[in-house]
Amino acid sequence: MWLTNGKYVLSRILNGVPIILAIVVVNFFLIRLAPGDAAQVLAGEAGSATAEYMAQIRAQFGLDQPLWVQFLNYMKNLLVFDLGYSFRHGRDISSLILERLAATSLLMITSMILSIGFGVLLGAIAAVRDRTFVSHVIMILAIVTYATPLFWVGLMLVIVFALNLGWFPTSGYETIGQSLTGIDHVLDVAHHLVLPAVALSFFYMALYTRLMRASMLETLGQDFIKTARAKGLSSSHIVARHALRNAIIPVLTMAGVQISAMLGGSVIIESVFGWPGLGLLAFEALNSRDLNLLLGIFFLSSIMVVVTNALIDVVYTLVDPRIRLTGGRHD
Repeated sequence: MWLTNGKYVLSRILNGVPIILAIVVVNFFLIRLAPGDAAQVLAGEAGSATAEYMAQIRAQFGLDQPLWVQFLNYMKNLLVFDLGYSFRHGRDISSLILERLAATSLLMITSMILSIGFGVLLGAIAAVRDRTFVSHVIMILAIVTYATPLFWVGLMLVIVFALNLGWFPTSGYETIGQSLTGIDHVLDVAHHLVLPAVALSFFYMALYTRLMRASMLETLGQDFIKTARAKGLSSSHIVARHALRNAIIPVLTMAGVQISAMLGGSVIIESVFGWPGLGLLAFEALNSRDLNLLLGIFFLSSIMVVVTNALIDVVYTLVDPRIRLTGGRHD
């Protein structure tokens, strides 16, 4: 089974290569439409915007070449996974992105676990207790949370739980000035992770709650559920062993689709909480017109989306063994 799933994931990733290349091409030309470049930023910071100085900077970073030449050079370097050089950080983009990848991965994985876990739980409760006070409260909260901007949620969490109550730090990945190791370091990072992970998961938890409720209500009306009830099985057994597995599949599908949106949301959350991940790095790169760094982040993000969607397809087989993955389709 694991060998079959591994082959399927690999085939999905290979099928995603043309999609990734298309995203790379579109991103390259769209970013070049934005006003300003690295030369203008560096010249402004240096207090010198003479024509000679600007030409020198553009020649240094290859910005004086025609756009099609810049594109061919970029694609040639991309084939050997050379993402270029960041003038802002003075480092190779590959090492810079890999350094920030762990923080973003930790934030996104934690947020996905929270949003899917609580979304499925609340949606199932709302469906089982349909048309009751509990169901109405859950759905009202889901609608309010769905309509609340992420940055506002983040700011409110900081004001209430960090500034007023002092339960959590306001920003950062770990406590500055402390060389913690082992379990102490893990607990310190987890302490800093709570607020940004909760803030990022709020919107998606509301989405999964609504989707799970609708899927659960539809599943509970199916003939096999009626048959299970006719056999005298308890309601809890029917929900846990039969209805839940079928109802959760649309939620997993939506989770795969929402990966790219969650990456976009991480830019806002990481900026609010000063979380040193790819989102904050992308925001800084945009402000400094570090276009190569932006392209590198977008390239890695597209790979993450393709890989995650392939892995979620494998999760289908764990949730519902009736689903088999063969080639590139579900049987």
